[in-house]
Parts: sequence; C-alpha cells; structure tokens
Amino acid sequence: MHIAATAIVLSVRPHGEHGAVVRALTPDDGVQPGYVRGGRSRALRPVLQPGNLIRGDWRARAETQLAALTVELVESRAPLFAEALPAAAIEWLTTLTVATLPEGQPYPRVHAALDAVLAAVEAAPAARGWAGLVARYELLLLAELGFGLALDECVSTGARDDLGFVSPKSGGAVARAAAAGYEARLFPLPPFLREGGGAPGWEAIFDALAITGHFLERDLMTGRAAETLAARTRLIDRLRRAAG
Repeated sequence: MHIAATAIVLSVRPHGEHGAVVRALTPDDGVQPGYVRGGRSRALRPVLQPGNLIRGDWRARAETQLAALTVELVESRAPLFAEALPAAAIEWLTTLTVATLPEGQPYPRVHAALDAVLAAVEAAPAARGWAGLVARYELLLLAELGFGLALDECVSTGARDDLGFVSPKSGGAVARAAAAGYEARLFPLPPFLREGGGAPGWEAIFDALAITGHFLERDLMTGRAAETLAARTRLIDRLRRAAG
C-alpha cells in the first residue's frame, strides 16, 4: 500500500517512546492512519498539529498493516492555538471528523469543506465570520454519513416557501403555517443554513448550532464518540462569551 497526498492532520497519539500514530484526512483516500517515527520530537511536534496541512507518504506491505508515514509541512495553523477561540474551533472540527469518519473511505466534499472552514478560522478577523461555517460543516458531515436533514420543503405539507422551523424528530423543515401552535417543540430554522451566503448574526448561528448539535448527539456521537462532545461544549461556551 502506498499513498502520497496532501492531508489535514486530525489527531496525534503517542506510540512507543518517540513515535506517534497520526490520522490525517486526504482528499481521495479519506482518513488514513500512519506511524511517524520520531513523531514526538522537537522537529516534528510543530508539524503534527491538528489542523495543519501536510504532505504525507504512507507505505505498508499489506492493507491490514499500520502504514509508516513520513510528513512534510505544507501549511501551519499552529499559531492559532495561542488564541482560545480559534484553538477551540480547530480542536472540535478535527476531533469531530476523526471520531465519525470511517478510515480509508473517500469523502472529498468533507475534505474540501474542512479545509475551507479552517482557512476561514485563520483568516476571519472575528469569530462571527466563521462560526456559521462550523454549523454548515456539521450539517454536511451528517449528510455524508447518511443522516442528512431535509431542509428544502415542509415535512408536513411539501411547501417550499416560508420554512421557519425544523422537527427534532424527523430532521425535516416545517413551514410557519404548519408549525402554528407547535413552535415551542421545534427548532427555529435560520435561513443561512439553507441558502448560504453572507455572515449570519449570532442568534442565527446559535440556532443553527442547536439544530446540528441535536442530530450529531442523537445520530453520530454515540458510544465512545460521545466523549468528544466536551470539545464542542467548550467551543460554544467561548462563542457565547464572544457574542456578549
């Protein structure tokens, strides 16, 4: 087995006295684990930071064997870990991805979206510029793993206009007329989660995160993966403080 690809570092786990097992997301081969000799050294620690873009070379004699991985830094996002909010965003995005995606299966849309969100975290002058993208990334991940939400038409009437809510049971959109009297049992649907474009306000961002968080916890973050939700809680707490 030989894979050479640009990849996003997702997780780094110490292995042995000096090495590390690294999982990184490639565009065409999905999440790939590999053993990096000397991965805990001073030279490689700054390279093997979650969120960094690397050039990886995975080699193994058999598909079932853990590949030996050599890495070269393409782009470092390590300086962002000096700031609490960007650090929390990178921690959650990479943790979510490695906890939910099966290894060795291609998810090119997820790779492209994760790279775009990380770039936005790096470039935006304030968290409001990228926080909505976190919710959209979570929505995409749900869809890619078979738990997509139906936000294009009303789950009750089939109407495509004036969609204002989401059912916590079906994951389908609900038109305002159909939701009359039941609003308290539904999630408000922020328009940007359907339409995209522009930077949403804080209220819309938190509404979107409430929707995606509910379905992540119900459908994806189960068993051992549920332990990683603490990283999401830390991120949202920091976002609320930033929103004032």
